[in-house]
Amino acid sequence: MSFEKFQDGQIIHFPEKKTTVFKLHSISENPILKPQDFGLLWLENNKMYYGAIFNGGATIFRDTIILAPRIHTMYHRFQFFDDNLGIRRFGFKNYISEVWLLKSIDGIHFQRFDNKTIKGDGTNHKDFIYGIEDVRIIKIGEKYWLIGCGKIKPPFHQPKINGNGDTTAIYSTKDFSTITYHGNIPIDSRNTVLFPEEINGKYYVLFRYRKHIFIESLGESLEPLEHPKKYTQLWKEMYRRKEKTILLHAGTTSHEKEKIGAGPPPIKTNEGWLLIYHSVGQLDKTITNIYHLPSEIPRAYSVNAALLDLDDPRRVLCRTTVPIYIPHHSWELYGSETYPVDIPAVVFPTGAIVHNEYLLLYAGAGDKYMVLLTTKLNTLINYLVDHCQINQRKI
Repeated sequence: MSFEKFQDGQIIHFPEKKTTVFKLHSISENPILKPQDFGLLWLENNKMYYGAIFNGGATIFRDTIILAPRIHTMYHRFQFFDDNLGIRRFGFKNYISEVWLLKSIDGIHFQRFDNKTIKGDGTNHKDFIYGIEDVRIIKIGEKYWLIGCGKIKPPFHQPKINGNGDTTAIYSTKDFSTITYHGNIPIDSRNTVLFPEEINGKYYVLFRYRKHIFIESLGESLEPLEHPKKYTQLWKEMYRRKEKTILLHAGTTSHEKEKIGAGPPPIKTNEGWLLIYHSVGQLDKTITNIYHLPSEIPRAYSVNAALLDLDDPRRVLCRTTVPIYIPHHSWELYGSETYPVDIPAVVFPTGAIVHNEYLLLYAGAGDKYMVLLTTKLNTLINYLVDHCQINQRKI
């Protein structure tokens, strides 16, 4: 692979506020994935509609980059009142997703990988029938784990008395041609992310129940992922004791007020495990001004980072207090005639590649596109070590 267009992130100092912030670089080719580029469009009542291709996990396989975005077509947008949040939001009918595998030699221009599709509509099993979403790819040894969210209830259903209808769907492959479905974890969770190697003889996994990020140990074996239904009692016990395994609390800042969730698999560095995560909350003017936006954003998904201890990832070393990227381009924010969005103010990180000295972060934008954000890995790590709050809490 030859990556020639990537740039470093930017560290900005505000001496008068005694604050230093970090901004990931958005490449000039963004958005790198658009629905029209993949034929995801349809004509209805003499009007052209565009589908969505977003929130894809990423990995390197045989000197190419693999992406696994979720795909939507033939859906209809509507507004509804969210009883949980007390606000009006956008939702979609007939919103059943599938996952496509894509490949690239430069990290920017992608095409289908052997037309491989992972369906979540009941075609191959009945564990979930309302779509498969937000797959992360984690390489351990010679195996690639594909872990996503299987919907057992229609997205945007109301009311959510018994949860969101989320379940963790587990797949694996060695060549991305033959993909094995292992089953689902039967608890209401999404943003389930596996660490890419053993840590002192144990495998760790991140969950998101409701609004926080949780961490659990699977012990010495990946057997619970190989046969998740066999370990139903283990998963239920993890859920029962969840209040004791919170890794990162939401609500510590306004931009993380509503919820947070893990992004790509954690990345091992000399200073600790780099965890990129998303947050949902309000972006006030002190944040939006950094991106030259005229006003605050009442509700937005933004990108954040933390460092976890190398030997015990339950220990948080530092954590950003200001996002390292927020929605500010039209395809991320409120859309435009050229780049309409499905959900406004969304940047949702799901895939990460480290190549030479660069971190390539793949993220969904506006729930319709994918963008590529870059930085030199050491620039971000040094920023976290030098400028982020230290938290010695240990579970």
